[in-house]
Amino acid sequence: MTVPMNMTDYEETRRTFRLEVPERFNFAADVVEAWADRDPDRLALVAVNGDGTDVTRWTFETVARRARQAANVLSFHGVTKGDRAFLMLPRIPQWYEFMLGAFHLGAVPMPGTTQLTVKDIAYRIQAAEASVAVVDGAGLDRIREVVSICPTLRTVIAVDVDAPEGVVAWDREVAEASDVLPDHEATRADDPLLLYFTSGTTAQPKMVLHTHASYGIGHEVTARFWQDLRAGDLHWTVSDLGWAKAAWGKLFGQWTMGAAVVLWNGQGKPDYSLMLRMIDDLGVTTFCAPPTIYRQFVSMDLSGYDFSKLRHCMAAGEALNADTFTAWRAATGTEIHDGYGQTETCNVLANFRCLPKRPGSMGKPVPGYDVAIVDDEGTVLGAGEVGHIAIRTEPERPVGLFREYWRDEARTKAVFRNGWYYTGDLGTMDEDGYFWFSSRADDVIISAGYRIGPFEVESVIIEHDSVMEVAVIGVPDADRGEVVKAFVVLASDQTPGPELVAEIQEHVKQQTAPYKYPRQIEFLEELPKTVSGKIRRVDLRAQEAMDV
Repeated sequence: MTVPMNMTDYEETRRTFRLEVPERFNFAADVVEAWADRDPDRLALVAVNGDGTDVTRWTFETVARRARQAANVLSFHGVTKGDRAFLMLPRIPQWYEFMLGAFHLGAVPMPGTTQLTVKDIAYRIQAAEASVAVVDGAGLDRIREVVSICPTLRTVIAVDVDAPEGVVAWDREVAEASDVLPDHEATRADDPLLLYFTSGTTAQPKMVLHTHASYGIGHEVTARFWQDLRAGDLHWTVSDLGWAKAAWGKLFGQWTMGAAVVLWNGQGKPDYSLMLRMIDDLGVTTFCAPPTIYRQFVSMDLSGYDFSKLRHCMAAGEALNADTFTAWRAATGTEIHDGYGQTETCNVLANFRCLPKRPGSMGKPVPGYDVAIVDDEGTVLGAGEVGHIAIRTEPERPVGLFREYWRDEARTKAVFRNGWYYTGDLGTMDEDGYFWFSSRADDVIISAGYRIGPFEVESVIIEHDSVMEVAVIGVPDADRGEVVKAFVVLASDQTPGPELVAEIQEHVKQQTAPYKYPRQIEFLEELPKTVSGKIRRVDLRAQEAMDV
Protein backbone atom coordinates (compact mmCIF):
# COMPACT_ATOMS: atom_id res chain seq x y z
CA MET A 1 0.00 0.00 0.00
CA THR A 2 1.72 3.19 -1.19
CA VAL A 3 0.77 6.36 0.69
CA PRO A 4 2.71 9.66 0.56
CA MET A 5 4.82 10.30 3.64
CA ASN A 6 4.13 13.07 6.16
CA MET A 7 7.86 13.85 6.17
CA THR A 8 9.90 13.60 2.97
CA ASP A 9 12.93 15.74 3.85
CA TYR A 10 14.18 14.92 7.34
CA GLU A 11 16.77 17.70 7.69
CA GLU A 12 14.44 20.39 6.35
CA THR A 13 11.64 19.28 8.67
CA ARG A 14 13.95 19.32 11.68
CA ARG A 15 15.03 22.84 10.75
CA THR A 16 11.56 24.30 10.25
CA PHE A 17 9.10 22.29 12.38
CA ARG A 18 7.78 23.89 15.56
CA LEU A 19 4.84 23.09 17.82
CA GLU A 20 2.83 26.15 18.79
CA VAL A 21 1.71 26.26 22.42
CA PRO A 22 -1.14 28.69 23.23
CA GLU A 23 -1.64 30.12 26.69
CA ARG A 24 -4.72 27.96 27.22
CA PHE A 25 -5.16 24.44 25.92
CA ASN A 26 -7.40 21.49 26.66
CA PHE A 27 -7.18 18.32 24.58
CA ALA A 28 -10.80 17.34 25.15
CA ALA A 29 -12.07 20.76 24.09
CA ASP A 30 -9.51 21.83 21.50
CA VAL A 31 -8.99 18.53 19.69
CA VAL A 32 -11.88 16.13 20.34
CA GLU A 33 -14.62 18.77 20.31
CA ALA A 34 -13.00 20.43 17.32
CA TRP A 35 -13.16 17.20 15.29
CA ALA A 36 -16.75 16.62 16.45
CA ASP A 37 -17.72 20.09 15.18
CA ARG A 38 -15.76 19.82 11.93
CA ASP A 39 -16.49 16.19 10.98
CA PRO A 40 -18.87 14.57 13.51
CA ASP A 41 -19.19 11.28 11.62
CA ARG A 42 -15.42 10.71 11.38
CA LEU A 43 -14.45 7.37 12.97
CA ALA A 44 -12.51 7.81 16.22
CA LEU A 45 -12.58 4.49 18.09
CA VAL A 46 -12.96 0.81 17.21
CA ALA A 47 -13.41 -1.21 20.41
CA VAL A 48 -13.19 -5.00 20.20
CA ASN A 49 -14.04 -7.45 22.98
CA GLY A 50 -11.64 -10.14 24.12
CA ASP A 51 -12.56 -12.90 21.67
CA GLY A 52 -13.15 -10.56 18.75
CA THR A 53 -16.87 -11.30 18.44
CA ASP A 54 -18.15 -7.81 19.29
CA VAL A 55 -16.99 -4.60 17.64
CA THR A 56 -18.14 -1.13 18.75
CA ARG A 57 -17.41 1.96 16.65
CA TRP A 58 -17.52 5.49 18.04
CA THR A 59 -17.37 8.63 15.93
CA PHE A 60 -15.79 11.83 17.17
CA GLU A 61 -19.28 13.15 17.87
CA THR A 62 -19.97 10.15 20.12
CA VAL A 63 -16.64 10.50 21.92
CA ALA A 64 -17.17 14.23 22.47
CA ARG A 65 -20.71 13.78 23.76
CA ARG A 66 -19.75 11.03 26.19
CA ALA A 67 -16.83 13.14 27.44
CA ARG A 68 -19.20 16.03 28.22
CA GLN A 69 -21.57 13.66 30.01
CA ALA A 70 -18.64 12.22 31.97
CA ALA A 71 -17.55 15.73 32.96
CA ASN A 72 -21.04 16.35 34.35
CA VAL A 73 -20.95 13.16 36.41
CA LEU A 74 -17.55 14.05 37.84
CA SER A 75 -18.58 17.63 38.57
CA PHE A 76 -21.74 16.43 40.32
CA HIS A 77 -19.59 14.29 42.63
CA GLY A 78 -17.35 17.20 43.54
CA VAL A 79 -14.40 16.58 41.22
CA THR A 80 -12.67 19.84 40.35
CA LYS A 81 -9.51 21.17 38.75
CA GLY A 82 -6.36 19.67 40.24
CA ASP A 83 -8.01 16.66 41.88
CA ARG A 84 -6.03 13.46 41.37
CA ALA A 85 -7.93 10.37 40.25
CA PHE A 86 -6.59 6.81 40.33
CA LEU A 87 -7.80 4.97 37.21
CA MET A 88 -7.54 1.19 36.78
CA LEU A 89 -9.63 -0.21 33.95
CA PRO A 90 -9.27 -2.95 31.34
CA ARG A 91 -9.26 -1.95 27.67
CA ILE A 92 -12.87 -0.75 27.49
CA PRO A 93 -14.32 2.48 26.00
CA GLN A 94 -15.28 3.91 29.41
CA TRP A 95 -11.57 4.65 29.93
CA TYR A 96 -11.91 7.36 27.28
CA GLU A 97 -15.06 8.75 28.88
CA PHE A 98 -13.34 9.23 32.19
CA MET A 99 -10.02 10.52 30.80
CA LEU A 100 -11.64 13.15 28.59
CA GLY A 101 -14.23 14.13 31.19
CA ALA A 102 -11.41 14.68 33.69
CA PHE A 103 -9.42 16.68 31.12
CA HIS A 104 -12.38 19.00 30.57
CA LEU A 105 -12.47 19.81 34.30
CA GLY A 106 -8.70 19.93 34.77
CA ALA A 107 -8.71 16.89 37.07
CA VAL A 108 -5.57 14.74 36.85
CA PRO A 109 -5.95 11.02 36.02
CA MET A 110 -3.38 8.53 37.34
CA PRO A 111 -3.70 5.51 35.01
CA GLY A 112 -2.61 2.12 36.34
CA THR A 113 -2.48 -1.39 34.92
CA THR A 114 -5.18 -3.84 36.00
CA GLN A 115 -2.44 -6.09 37.41
CA LEU A 116 -1.75 -3.72 40.33
CA THR A 117 -2.12 -5.28 43.74
CA VAL A 118 -3.67 -3.79 46.87
CA LYS A 119 -0.22 -2.65 48.00
CA ASP A 120 0.47 -0.98 44.63
CA ILE A 121 -2.88 0.78 44.66
CA ALA A 122 -2.55 2.04 48.22
CA TYR A 123 0.91 3.46 47.51
CA ARG A 124 -0.32 5.38 44.46
CA ILE A 125 -3.39 6.84 46.14
CA GLN A 126 -1.44 7.81 49.25
CA ALA A 127 1.54 9.28 47.39
CA ALA A 128 -0.63 11.46 45.15
CA GLU A 129 -3.33 12.12 47.77
CA ALA A 130 -5.91 11.03 45.22
CA SER A 131 -9.54 11.80 45.99
CA VAL A 132 -11.11 9.60 43.30
CA ALA A 133 -10.66 5.95 42.31
CA VAL A 134 -12.14 4.44 39.15
CA VAL A 135 -12.24 0.65 38.76
CA ASP A 136 -14.26 -2.13 37.19
CA GLY A 137 -15.77 -5.05 39.09
CA ALA A 138 -12.46 -6.90 39.28
CA GLY A 139 -10.81 -3.91 40.91
CA LEU A 140 -13.59 -3.05 43.34
CA ASP A 141 -12.53 -5.54 46.01
CA ARG A 142 -8.96 -4.23 45.92
CA ILE A 143 -10.19 -0.65 46.36
CA ARG A 144 -12.34 -1.68 49.33
CA GLU A 145 -9.19 -2.97 51.04
CA VAL A 146 -7.41 0.39 50.81
CA VAL A 147 -10.23 2.79 51.67
CA SER A 148 -9.49 2.69 55.40
CA ILE A 149 -5.80 3.59 54.91
CA CYS A 150 -6.33 6.25 52.21
CA PRO A 151 -7.93 9.22 54.00
CA THR A 152 -7.95 11.48 50.92
CA LEU A 153 -10.04 8.99 48.90
CA ARG A 154 -13.63 10.26 49.00
CA THR A 155 -15.19 9.00 45.75
CA VAL A 156 -15.13 5.46 44.35
CA ILE A 157 -16.48 4.93 40.84
CA ALA A 158 -17.44 1.51 39.48
CA VAL A 159 -17.44 0.94 35.72
CA ASP A 160 -19.05 -1.90 33.76
CA VAL A 161 -20.59 -3.45 36.91
CA ASP A 162 -23.55 -2.96 39.25
CA ALA A 163 -22.30 -0.50 41.83
CA PRO A 164 -22.94 -1.23 45.51
CA GLU A 165 -24.23 1.43 47.88
CA GLY A 166 -21.84 4.32 48.34
CA VAL A 167 -20.13 3.71 45.00
CA VAL A 168 -20.84 5.79 41.89
CA ALA A 169 -22.59 3.75 39.18
CA TRP A 170 -20.63 5.20 36.27
CA ASP A 171 -22.41 3.69 33.27
CA ARG A 172 -25.89 4.59 34.49
CA GLU A 173 -24.97 8.11 35.57
CA VAL A 174 -23.12 8.92 32.35
CA ALA A 175 -26.05 7.68 30.27
CA GLU A 176 -28.44 9.93 32.23
CA ALA A 177 -26.16 13.00 32.39
CA SER A 178 -26.53 16.19 30.40
CA ASP A 179 -24.32 16.53 27.34
CA VAL A 180 -23.83 20.25 27.99
CA LEU A 181 -20.53 20.91 29.71
CA PRO A 182 -20.83 22.07 33.33
CA ASP A 183 -19.33 25.36 34.42
CA HIS A 184 -15.62 24.86 35.08
CA GLU A 185 -12.31 26.69 35.12
CA ALA A 186 -10.46 26.58 31.81
CA THR A 187 -7.09 24.85 31.74
CA ARG A 188 -3.83 26.51 30.85
CA ALA A 189 -1.30 24.76 28.65
CA ASP A 190 1.02 24.38 31.65
CA ASP A 191 -1.63 22.98 34.02
CA PRO A 192 -1.21 19.35 35.21
CA LEU A 193 -2.75 16.81 32.84
CA LEU A 194 -1.59 13.32 33.90
CA LEU A 195 0.38 11.55 36.58
CA TYR A 196 2.14 8.34 35.56
CA PHE A 197 4.00 6.13 38.00
CA THR A 198 7.23 4.80 36.53
CA SER A 199 9.56 2.11 37.86
CA GLY A 200 12.78 2.88 39.66
CA THR A 201 15.60 0.73 40.97
CA THR A 202 16.29 2.01 44.48
CA ALA A 203 12.97 3.46 45.55
CA GLN A 204 9.23 3.29 44.99
CA PRO A 205 7.83 4.31 41.58
CA LYS A 206 8.25 7.97 40.63
CA MET A 207 5.32 10.26 39.86
CA VAL A 208 5.82 11.68 36.38
CA LEU A 209 3.83 14.88 35.90
CA HIS A 210 2.76 15.89 32.39
CA THR A 211 1.00 19.11 31.48
CA HIS A 212 -1.77 19.76 28.96
CA ALA A 213 0.86 20.96 26.49
CA SER A 214 3.47 18.27 27.07
CA TYR A 215 1.19 15.39 26.13
CA GLY A 216 -1.90 17.01 24.62
CA ILE A 217 0.20 18.96 22.12
CA GLY A 218 3.58 17.20 22.27
CA HIS A 219 2.40 13.83 21.00
CA GLU A 220 1.71 15.31 17.59
CA VAL A 221 5.35 14.50 16.77
CA THR A 222 4.80 10.87 17.81
CA ALA A 223 1.85 10.47 15.47
CA ARG A 224 2.90 12.72 12.60
CA PHE A 225 6.51 11.61 12.14
CA TRP A 226 7.13 8.17 13.69
CA GLN A 227 3.65 6.71 13.21
CA ASP A 228 3.19 8.71 9.96
CA LEU A 229 -0.53 9.11 10.60
CA ARG A 230 -3.08 11.19 8.80
CA ALA A 231 -6.87 11.61 8.88
CA GLY A 232 -8.60 8.38 7.92
CA ASP A 233 -5.96 5.97 9.24
CA LEU A 234 -6.88 3.16 11.61
CA HIS A 235 -4.05 2.81 14.10
CA TRP A 236 -3.48 -0.01 16.58
CA THR A 237 -0.94 0.25 19.36
CA VAL A 238 -0.87 -2.88 21.50
CA SER A 239 -0.79 -1.64 25.08
CA ASP A 240 -2.45 -1.87 28.45
CA LEU A 241 -4.31 1.35 29.30
CA GLY A 242 -2.31 1.71 32.51
CA TRP A 243 0.93 2.37 30.63
CA ALA A 244 2.11 5.61 29.06
CA LYS A 245 2.23 3.68 25.78
CA ALA A 246 -1.55 4.09 25.69
CA ALA A 247 -1.11 7.87 25.67
CA TRP A 248 1.46 7.42 22.91
CA GLY A 249 -0.69 5.22 20.69
CA LYS A 250 -4.36 5.28 21.69
CA LEU A 251 -5.26 8.90 22.33
CA PHE A 252 -3.35 12.14 21.90
CA GLY A 253 -1.40 12.14 18.67
CA GLN A 254 -3.78 9.86 16.81
CA TRP A 255 -6.85 12.00 17.43
CA THR A 256 -4.86 15.17 16.81
CA MET A 257 -4.20 13.80 13.32
CA GLY A 258 -7.82 12.70 12.84
CA ALA A 259 -6.99 8.99 12.82
CA ALA A 260 -9.06 6.29 14.51
CA VAL A 261 -7.65 3.90 17.12
CA VAL A 262 -8.20 0.23 17.90
CA LEU A 263 -8.95 -0.82 21.47
CA TRP A 264 -8.83 -4.60 21.98
CA ASN A 265 -9.82 -5.94 25.38
CA GLY A 266 -7.64 -9.04 25.18
CA GLN A 267 -6.96 -10.58 28.58
CA GLY A 268 -4.41 -13.14 29.71
CA LYS A 269 -2.05 -14.75 27.24
CA PRO A 270 -2.24 -12.97 23.85
CA ASP A 271 -4.14 -14.73 21.07
CA TYR A 272 -1.72 -14.05 18.22
CA SER A 273 -3.92 -15.62 15.56
CA LEU A 274 -6.82 -13.38 16.59
CA MET A 275 -4.55 -10.33 16.52
CA LEU A 276 -3.51 -11.10 12.95
CA ARG A 277 -7.14 -11.64 11.92
CA MET A 278 -8.04 -8.27 13.45
CA ILE A 279 -5.37 -6.50 11.40
CA ASP A 280 -6.95 -8.12 8.36
CA ASP A 281 -10.67 -7.84 9.23
CA LEU A 282 -10.63 -4.32 10.70
CA GLY A 283 -8.42 -2.90 7.98
CA VAL A 284 -5.66 -1.67 10.30
CA THR A 285 -3.37 0.70 8.38
CA THR A 286 -0.68 1.34 11.00
CA PHE A 287 0.42 -1.01 13.76
CA CYS A 288 2.73 -0.70 16.76
CA ALA A 289 3.72 -3.49 19.15
CA PRO A 290 6.66 -4.66 21.25
CA PRO A 291 9.22 -6.77 19.34
CA THR A 292 8.05 -9.73 21.45
CA ILE A 293 4.78 -9.77 19.51
CA TYR A 294 6.45 -9.49 16.13
CA ARG A 295 8.70 -12.42 17.08
CA GLN A 296 5.60 -14.48 17.80
CA PHE A 297 3.98 -13.39 14.54
CA VAL A 298 6.90 -14.39 12.32
CA SER A 299 7.06 -17.82 13.95
CA MET A 300 3.57 -18.48 12.53
CA ASP A 301 2.32 -19.18 9.01
CA LEU A 302 1.39 -15.69 7.78
CA SER A 303 0.38 -16.70 4.26
CA GLY A 304 -3.33 -16.81 5.05
CA TYR A 305 -3.67 -13.21 6.20
CA ASP A 306 -4.41 -10.15 4.08
CA PHE A 307 -2.02 -7.29 4.89
CA SER A 308 -2.94 -5.17 1.88
CA LYS A 309 -4.26 -2.26 3.98
CA LEU A 310 -1.32 -2.32 6.40
CA ARG A 311 1.16 0.31 5.25
CA HIS A 312 3.34 1.19 8.27
CA CYS A 313 4.59 -0.72 11.35
CA MET A 314 6.48 0.30 14.45
CA ALA A 315 8.12 -1.31 17.47
CA ALA A 316 9.31 0.03 20.79
CA GLY A 317 10.19 -1.06 24.29
CA GLU A 318 13.14 -3.34 23.53
CA ALA A 319 15.62 -4.16 20.78
CA LEU A 320 14.26 -5.53 17.49
CA ASN A 321 16.46 -8.22 15.99
CA ALA A 322 17.27 -8.24 12.27
CA ASP A 323 15.76 -11.69 11.61
CA THR A 324 12.33 -10.57 12.83
CA PHE A 325 12.58 -7.36 10.79
CA THR A 326 13.40 -9.31 7.63
CA ALA A 327 10.75 -12.01 8.14
CA TRP A 328 7.97 -9.49 8.80
CA ARG A 329 8.91 -7.46 5.73
CA ALA A 330 8.90 -10.60 3.57
CA ALA A 331 5.47 -11.65 4.83
CA THR A 332 3.69 -8.28 4.86
CA GLY A 333 5.65 -5.94 2.61
CA THR A 334 6.01 -3.46 5.48
CA GLU A 335 9.12 -2.59 7.46
CA ILE A 336 9.17 -2.27 11.25
CA HIS A 337 10.35 1.17 12.38
CA ASP A 338 11.97 1.23 15.82
CA GLY A 339 11.26 4.19 18.08
CA TYR A 340 12.41 5.35 21.49
CA GLY A 341 10.99 7.43 24.28
CA GLN A 342 9.96 7.21 27.91
CA THR A 343 7.05 7.78 30.24
CA GLU A 344 8.71 11.16 30.76
CA THR A 345 8.69 12.08 27.06
CA CYS A 346 6.91 11.79 23.77
CA ASN A 347 8.69 10.03 20.90
CA VAL A 348 12.33 11.16 21.00
CA LEU A 349 14.22 8.97 18.51
CA ALA A 350 12.84 6.99 15.59
CA ASN A 351 13.49 5.29 12.31
CA PHE A 352 11.42 7.31 9.85
CA ARG A 353 9.86 6.27 6.56
CA CYS A 354 11.83 8.90 4.66
CA LEU A 355 15.22 7.65 5.89
CA PRO A 356 17.14 4.40 5.29
CA LYS A 357 16.28 1.85 7.99
CA ARG A 358 18.93 0.46 10.29
CA PRO A 359 17.43 -2.53 12.12
CA GLY A 360 18.45 -2.46 15.76
CA SER A 361 19.07 1.28 15.74
CA MET A 362 16.98 3.68 17.81
CA GLY A 363 16.93 5.99 14.79
CA LYS A 364 17.41 9.75 14.67
CA PRO A 365 15.98 12.62 16.75
CA VAL A 366 12.34 13.51 16.18
CA PRO A 367 11.75 17.04 14.84
CA GLY A 368 11.38 19.31 17.83
CA TYR A 369 13.96 17.42 19.92
CA ASP A 370 17.70 18.00 20.13
CA VAL A 371 19.20 14.72 21.34
CA ALA A 372 22.86 13.91 21.95
CA ILE A 373 25.23 11.54 23.72
CA VAL A 374 26.79 13.45 26.61
CA ASP A 375 29.05 12.81 29.58
CA ASP A 376 28.30 13.55 33.23
CA GLU A 377 29.19 17.22 32.75
CA GLY A 378 26.99 17.70 29.71
CA THR A 379 29.76 17.66 27.11
CA VAL A 380 28.65 16.20 23.79
CA LEU A 381 30.63 13.06 22.94
CA GLY A 382 31.89 11.96 19.57
CA ALA A 383 30.65 9.20 17.28
CA GLY A 384 30.99 5.75 18.82
CA GLU A 385 31.56 6.99 22.38
CA VAL A 386 29.25 5.54 25.04
CA GLY A 387 27.49 8.14 27.15
CA HIS A 388 24.14 9.36 28.42
CA ILE A 389 21.28 9.71 25.97
CA ALA A 390 20.18 13.25 26.76
CA ILE A 391 17.66 15.84 25.51
CA ARG A 392 18.65 19.49 25.33
CA THR A 393 16.48 21.70 27.55
CA GLU A 394 18.29 25.06 27.23
CA PRO A 395 17.78 27.60 25.87
CA GLU A 396 14.47 26.04 24.75
CA ARG A 397 12.66 23.21 26.47
CA PRO A 398 11.01 20.88 23.93
CA VAL A 399 7.24 20.44 23.92
CA GLY A 400 6.49 16.91 25.08
CA LEU A 401 8.92 16.67 27.97
CA PHE A 402 7.47 16.09 31.43
CA ARG A 403 7.52 18.93 33.94
CA GLU A 404 8.94 17.12 36.97
CA TYR A 405 8.92 14.13 39.24
CA TRP A 406 6.05 15.43 41.30
CA ARG A 407 6.87 16.09 44.95
CA ASP A 408 10.44 14.89 44.43
CA GLU A 409 12.69 17.88 43.88
CA ALA A 410 15.90 15.88 44.38
CA ARG A 411 15.11 13.38 41.63
CA THR A 412 14.00 16.16 39.31
CA LYS A 413 17.25 18.03 39.80
CA ALA A 414 19.22 14.83 39.26
CA VAL A 415 17.88 14.39 35.72
CA PHE A 416 17.64 18.05 34.68
CA ARG A 417 21.21 19.32 34.79
CA ASN A 418 23.85 20.97 32.61
CA GLY A 419 21.15 22.16 30.19
CA TRP A 420 20.04 18.58 29.44
CA TYR A 421 17.46 16.04 30.52
CA TYR A 422 19.35 12.83 31.28
CA THR A 423 17.13 9.92 30.24
CA GLY A 424 18.97 7.39 32.42
CA ASP A 425 19.81 5.33 29.34
CA LEU A 426 23.26 4.91 27.83
CA GLY A 427 24.04 4.69 24.15
CA THR A 428 26.17 5.75 21.21
CA MET A 429 25.65 7.75 18.03
CA ASP A 430 27.26 6.62 14.79
CA GLU A 431 28.88 8.78 12.08
CA ASP A 432 25.55 9.14 10.27
CA GLY A 433 23.60 10.35 13.30
CA TYR A 434 21.80 7.10 14.17
CA PHE A 435 21.54 6.32 17.88
CA TRP A 436 22.22 2.88 19.35
CA PHE A 437 21.17 1.70 22.79
CA SER A 438 23.85 0.36 25.14
CA SER A 439 22.28 -0.17 28.56
CA ARG A 440 20.08 1.37 31.22
CA ALA A 441 21.95 3.48 33.67
CA ASP A 442 19.33 2.84 36.35
CA ASP A 443 19.09 -0.96 35.91
CA VAL A 444 15.43 -0.94 34.89
CA ILE A 445 14.46 -4.27 33.32
CA ILE A 446 12.39 -4.22 30.12
CA SER A 447 10.59 -7.53 29.63
CA ALA A 448 8.10 -7.95 26.77
CA GLY A 449 7.67 -4.16 26.76
CA TYR A 450 7.06 -3.88 30.53
CA ARG A 451 9.41 -1.68 32.56
CA ILE A 452 10.24 -3.41 35.83
CA GLY A 453 12.24 -1.82 38.63
CA PRO A 454 14.52 -4.30 40.42
CA PHE A 455 13.82 -2.61 43.75
CA GLU A 456 10.10 -3.29 43.42
CA VAL A 457 10.70 -7.03 42.94
CA GLU A 458 13.42 -7.20 45.59
CA SER A 459 11.12 -5.50 48.10
CA VAL A 460 8.57 -8.27 47.66
CA ILE A 461 11.00 -11.22 47.62
CA ILE A 462 12.72 -10.07 50.81
CA GLU A 463 9.38 -10.35 52.61
CA HIS A 464 9.45 -14.13 52.12
CA ASP A 465 10.40 -15.89 55.37
CA SER A 466 13.11 -17.98 53.73
CA VAL A 467 14.98 -15.03 52.14
CA MET A 468 17.81 -13.16 53.84
CA GLU A 469 19.09 -11.06 50.91
CA VAL A 470 18.15 -10.63 47.27
CA ALA A 471 19.29 -8.84 44.14
CA VAL A 472 17.37 -8.69 40.87
CA ILE A 473 18.65 -8.08 37.34
CA GLY A 474 17.39 -8.57 33.79
CA VAL A 475 18.87 -11.39 31.73
CA PRO A 476 18.53 -11.92 27.95
CA ASP A 477 15.58 -13.94 26.69
CA ALA A 478 14.79 -14.89 23.10
CA ASP A 479 11.05 -14.20 23.37
CA ARG A 480 10.78 -11.36 25.90
CA GLY A 481 14.01 -9.47 25.32
CA GLU A 482 14.77 -9.76 29.02
CA VAL A 483 13.32 -11.65 31.96
CA VAL A 484 13.65 -11.02 35.67
CA LYS A 485 16.29 -13.09 37.45
CA ALA A 486 16.65 -13.05 41.23
CA PHE A 487 19.81 -13.95 43.12
CA VAL A 488 18.76 -15.07 46.58
CA VAL A 489 20.70 -15.62 49.79
CA LEU A 490 18.61 -17.85 52.04
CA ALA A 491 18.23 -17.77 55.78
CA SER A 492 20.57 -20.23 57.47
CA ASP A 493 17.86 -22.80 58.19
CA GLN A 494 16.57 -22.95 54.61
CA THR A 495 17.48 -25.42 51.85
CA PRO A 496 17.42 -24.37 48.19
CA GLY A 497 15.45 -26.40 45.67
CA PRO A 498 12.75 -26.33 42.96
CA GLU A 499 9.95 -26.27 45.52
CA LEU A 500 11.33 -23.14 47.13
CA VAL A 501 11.82 -21.51 43.71
CA ALA A 502 8.15 -22.09 42.90
CA GLU A 503 7.10 -20.84 46.34
CA ILE A 504 9.04 -17.57 45.97
CA GLN A 505 7.69 -17.06 42.46
CA GLU A 506 4.12 -17.53 43.65
CA HIS A 507 4.75 -15.15 46.54
CA VAL A 508 5.80 -12.42 44.10
CA LYS A 509 2.77 -13.03 41.89
CA GLN A 510 0.48 -12.62 44.90
CA GLN A 511 2.15 -9.50 46.28
CA THR A 512 2.72 -7.41 43.13
CA ALA A 513 1.79 -7.36 39.44
CA PRO A 514 2.35 -10.91 38.11
CA TYR A 515 4.48 -9.80 35.15
CA LYS A 516 7.21 -8.80 37.63
CA TYR A 517 7.81 -12.27 39.05
CA PRO A 518 11.34 -13.73 38.64
CA ARG A 519 11.28 -16.35 35.91
CA GLN A 520 14.75 -17.41 37.02
CA ILE A 521 16.05 -17.75 40.59
CA GLU A 522 19.60 -18.62 41.58
CA PHE A 523 20.64 -19.25 45.18
CA LEU A 524 23.99 -17.80 46.33
CA GLU A 525 25.99 -17.93 49.53
CA GLU A 526 26.51 -14.15 49.39
CA LEU A 527 25.90 -11.18 47.08
CA PRO A 528 28.67 -8.97 45.64
CA LYS A 529 28.77 -5.64 47.46
CA THR A 530 30.65 -2.37 47.60
CA VAL A 531 32.69 -1.38 50.64
CA SER A 532 29.69 0.56 51.89
CA GLY A 533 27.51 -2.53 51.62
CA LYS A 534 25.57 -1.70 48.44
CA ILE A 535 24.79 -4.64 46.19
CA ARG A 536 26.73 -4.57 42.92
CA ARG A 537 24.23 -5.63 40.27
CA VAL A 538 26.89 -4.83 37.67
CA ASP A 539 28.93 -7.79 38.97
CA LEU A 540 25.91 -10.08 38.73
CA ARG A 541 25.27 -8.99 35.15
CA ALA A 542 28.91 -9.53 34.26
CA GLN A 543 28.88 -13.01 35.76
CA GLU A 544 25.65 -13.81 33.94
CA ALA A 545 27.19 -12.71 30.63
CA MET A 546 30.19 -15.01 31.21
CA ASP A 547 27.90 -17.95 31.90
CA VAL A 548 25.91 -17.54 28.67
